[in-house]
Amino acid sequence: MAEAPPPISFGARLTQIAREKPDAAAITDAEHTLSWDQFERRTNQIARGLAKAGIGPDHYIPLFWELCRHRGFTWGLPTTPGCVALFYNKKLFRAAGLDPEKPPRTFAEFEAMSRRLTIVEIERQGRRVRVSFEDLTPQERAGRKYSLVQVGHLPQDAGMFLSGWGVWFGAQFYDGGRRILADDAGNIAAYTWLRSTAQTYGVENLRGFIEGFGVAQSAQTPFLGGSEAMVVQGPWMPNFISKFAPGLEWGVAACPSADGVGAGSPVTLAQCDVVVIPHGAEHPREAFEFMCYLQRQEVAEKLARSQQKFTALKAVSAGFLERHPNPAIGLFMELSRSPAARYVPRLSIWHEYDAELAVARERVLNMRLQPAEALAEAQQRVQWKFDRVMRRWDAVGKEREQEWGTYDLW
Repeated sequence: MAEAPPPISFGARLTQIAREKPDAAAITDAEHTLSWDQFERRTNQIARGLAKAGIGPDHYIPLFWELCRHRGFTWGLPTTPGCVALFYNKKLFRAAGLDPEKPPRTFAEFEAMSRRLTIVEIERQGRRVRVSFEDLTPQERAGRKYSLVQVGHLPQDAGMFLSGWGVWFGAQFYDGGRRILADDAGNIAAYTWLRSTAQTYGVENLRGFIEGFGVAQSAQTPFLGGSEAMVVQGPWMPNFISKFAPGLEWGVAACPSADGVGAGSPVTLAQCDVVVIPHGAEHPREAFEFMCYLQRQEVAEKLARSQQKFTALKAVSAGFLERHPNPAIGLFMELSRSPAARYVPRLSIWHEYDAELAVARERVLNMRLQPAEALAEAQQRVQWKFDRVMRRWDAVGKEREQEWGTYDLW
């Protein structure tokens, strides 16, 4: 049997694609757009072509246009964007005595509802009984000699957005220049909250609950399996609900943020796919025509509806909302336009940064380190990596920007 090839990073794969002279366009997520062109011309900057095609920032929701730009140059165009909100199980709300049409509006309500919606199994007078966490005595809470049957909300169940919890606490991940901000006060606050959740329910109890579930975005996830009342996810979630939990009675609202964060505007974390032209493409003009085709309102909306998402375009056609298969799509469109909408930092080492945050998070959740200690270690390691990146940029940056500025395929 032939051996499987070793795994390859996305950046390395893109370099490989460029060397193989690809035919036309490629689609990726916005996080990789920046890393492509900082040192090697792996994609073609398309600003002049856009100017001739009459496509510019006025056509797009600002946040998604920004995700396609780096150092004043445009490297791609957005497709199928998304942002996250709080999905909740109305049936579980009703069973807990909560109004299913009134999701939490503040972070304090979010925490209080989560505890009320958490069900544990505990031994009382020789019998195993199931009760709300709120109905435990102080001694039972402190002893943690119970098993979790249902949780109100599990912070660890946030998928690709897990490192982004700091956004809801006002965290800054990067100063925009040369300094990483892993140990920002907002990140410390978010990790303190994560730690408090583990302390409240018990590390082993949480581990036992989580181990009972399987693959993400399947019927074996806590929310889709009916064992988690609230989860932060994006507009694609109804696709998985209809496939894996068609009887789930759900609602969705903006996820509450910590007090004072967002200045009254709802907070969300956003992302989008980006279509680009790899350097060396044999048919770049045809690829650019295809990119522009994807930006047509009717095409963008058809693609968005197929994924239950919205488009990156500012304008939508009459009836787009009414005909959309996702009944909550209007909420996600509003969130993407919120002044408090954020995206992960535009860094070529974001995935390494994310991995270091994950290590810090595990140390905090397992009670090995305090949040400030774990994040200080992450800060040191990521800053060291970023310093190397910046030293390399100092050596080649002017040359690269001159090259990008004089590139004129169009």
